[in-house]
Amino acid sequence: MFRINEVVKFHDERFRILESLDEQLVWISLDDEKALPELILTGEIYKAIDDDAFERIDDPYNYLVYESPGEGTVARDKRDKNFAVLRPLIELTDFYNPKRRGPVVDKIVTEFGTTKQTVYRLARRYWQRGQIPNALLPDYKNSGGKGKKRVAKGKKLGRPRKYSPGTGAIVDEQTERLFRIAIDKYILSDKGHSFPYAHRRLETMYHNYFPDVTEENLPSLWQLRHFYKREYNQTEALQKRISKKDYSKDIRPLHGTAASQALGPGSRYEIDATIADVYLVSDSDRGNIVGRPVVYMVIDVFSRMVAGFYIGFENPSYAAALQALHVAISSKSDYCRELGFDITDDEWPCIGLPDALLADRGELLGHQIENLESSFSMRIENTPPYRGEAKGIVERHFKTMHESFGPFVPGYVTGNLVKKRGGSDYRLDAKLTITDFTQIVLSSVLQHNQFAVLDKYDREVDMPTDLPSTPIHLWNWGIQNRTGRLRQTDSDALKIALLPRSEVTLSERGVGLFGLYYTSSEIDRLGWTHRGRDVKRTKKMMAAYDPLSADSIYLFYEKGSNKYWKCSLTEISRQYRGSSFWDVWQLQEEQKKVAAKAKLAAKESRREHEEFVLDKISQAVSDSPARSDRPKAERIRAINDNRSNEKKLERQSKTPKNVPSDKKSADVIPLKESSPDLDYPDYIDELFEDDD
Repeated sequence: MFRINEVVKFHDERFRILESLDEQLVWISLDDEKALPELILTGEIYKAIDDDAFERIDDPYNYLVYESPGEGTVARDKRDKNFAVLRPLIELTDFYNPKRRGPVVDKIVTEFGTTKQTVYRLARRYWQRGQIPNALLPDYKNSGGKGKKRVAKGKKLGRPRKYSPGTGAIVDEQTERLFRIAIDKYILSDKGHSFPYAHRRLETMYHNYFPDVTEENLPSLWQLRHFYKREYNQTEALQKRISKKDYSKDIRPLHGTAASQALGPGSRYEIDATIADVYLVSDSDRGNIVGRPVVYMVIDVFSRMVAGFYIGFENPSYAAALQALHVAISSKSDYCRELGFDITDDEWPCIGLPDALLADRGELLGHQIENLESSFSMRIENTPPYRGEAKGIVERHFKTMHESFGPFVPGYVTGNLVKKRGGSDYRLDAKLTITDFTQIVLSSVLQHNQFAVLDKYDREVDMPTDLPSTPIHLWNWGIQNRTGRLRQTDSDALKIALLPRSEVTLSERGVGLFGLYYTSSEIDRLGWTHRGRDVKRTKKMMAAYDPLSADSIYLFYEKGSNKYWKCSLTEISRQYRGSSFWDVWQLQEEQKKVAAKAKLAAKESRREHEEFVLDKISQAVSDSPARSDRPKAERIRAINDNRSNEKKLERQSKTPKNVPSDKKSADVIPLKESSPDLDYPDYIDELFEDDD
């Protein structure tokens, strides 16, 4: 199977596959500066494979998925502008047909006032570089600059006043500066101030600068509004008048709707979360009840196949949703093998990015969505507020999932928690770990994908009667007879872009995250873990982490980019190897509680020790004579003698005392004459004697 966007070499020339038709592929040469989309029969490709003249190669423009131009930069503005120009051509279904493509290009030229050469140059760049918005980024990062606005000097612009007295204020450079201060401070903030309020604050500032100006010659409210409308665009105002969180959740424009139809497998995925109706115990200690896990499901709308899922204790949010999405677009064979299921990709063929992802409003809103849309060209669709039924397919599957294991699982939530006298608490019945529960859900998913009969599936007219209404058969039929919309992408790059992120600190111990320390060969080579005041290192950076494994993190070493270093746990944090971050956080909480109790005991013991020391010192002072009749010099000279006497007394006190015996010792008769002792004399006692 040939995937959209993959790069191949055909008779020593590189091509990118743009579209897959029935028996043809649409591709474009990467080596021809004047290339345009072409059609090629799949039969020719299969013949080239037999002749060893065809191979899949790495994408030379894969680096574009790592580019993340900053907000408001020239590169980002040019990218968005170029994408807007090309949008009609990008949305053209048969863009490869010159007869259909030509009128669209002419329309773009007329509408945007550009040239055909420019349109084709941008289109060629878009097709050759991966069909993503980042393909339209310029090859430079810094260029151009904002122009300066001319202001009135010496005479007020505009018509004279008709009713109000005075001539009004001249809006010169100084007045414009005060306008900007008032607007930035009072209008472009999330405090909710009105224009009249900002104008009153402006008048106060203006009086402070120009105390002699009369009231009728102050800048008017209309002048302030006019300056605001002229100098500030609507997008900037919307972004700054509310918090970033509310803007991303409620105001940010969304491309695409949930009402578009699924044309085939991968045309649209639905994602949703629920709290599983079962209580689990910890993987590290089965005696600890950890609560109910969060379950995310990603389902293909066309075939009803479960493309991926996520189970953990991360609250329903974009962080958990994106982990489920990563499973959905990747090969599942290794993932299943880790959980004890040996399958092939043909048994779970959902590999690649879908065209669109339908999610709850606010569930997939965040800076990661910019990466999905710009770097991976995946459209995000959102359901209206309080409209969970808009994702009925995935919502219904949650009920099916619970029905598959509910009657058998210990700790399953049944009815009300309030129990009758003598009744059992289902929370205390918890026996399954998160790994056990994940294996159960995985088995349920595999059974659903391959064998579940969809009785209420709304079949299309062209579907054959002998086609079973099971997800795997519907998927395979759709790939062969409908538009397969899955896109190939770098799974590692997507995984890192989707993982949750956190700020980390760097020290001589390594990269610190949640109290754990990591390092890598790159960090060691730069000397960031060396000790000393002269060691220079970045104080804080951003890193991505996988909540399922605390063994490694991904450090973003370059600001504004998704390039990363993989860092592993150091020996300092070796106790957490093989643990998830949830286990780490739980262990840290338990350790803090134990340490707090130990500190209380240590504090009490320390206090008793200090009281004993003070009592001893006080007793020693009281037992010592107030004055000595001997001179000070004599007392000092006697220190060595006193020490020798004390040592003799100490030895005498530790020497075993001989108890007299009534028995008489027998005479010892030697068997042979003793030989003279030729050993070296022992001077140890003499060496360690105190000097006089």
